[in-house]
Amino acid sequence: MHTVVLEVRSLADTLADAAHAMTSGRGDAEARIGFASPELLWQVLTAKRWELLKAMCGSGPMSIREAARRVHRDVKAVHGDVIALLDAGVLCRSPEGQVEFPFDAVKVEFMLQAA
Repeated sequence: MHTVVLEVRSLADTLADAAHAMTSGRGDAEARIGFASPELLWQVLTAKRWELLKAMCGSGPMSIREAARRVHRDVKAVHGDVIALLDAGVLCRSPEGQVEFPFDAVKVEFMLQAA
């Protein structure tokens, strides 16, 4: 199973992990996409976009029209969500120009601490 972890972490921590992976030759078993704050994570991952990811999870490349059909939404609205998810690095484009969520599973991780 190919899993992605959507997490809240600092840029410094992300860069340190990348440097360690490059020097050791070993990375994480799971792909990771980091967000600077919980607010940014929820700004990018709205309820409608989460629904879209669930519909695309493990399904391979598809057209935006097909993605819209799967979530029973307007193509124009889904197009806007797809662009936001592409910009955030959550979705990617296939060589044929289709969109893809190349993972079979998603975990969301963040910790809330007292100030």
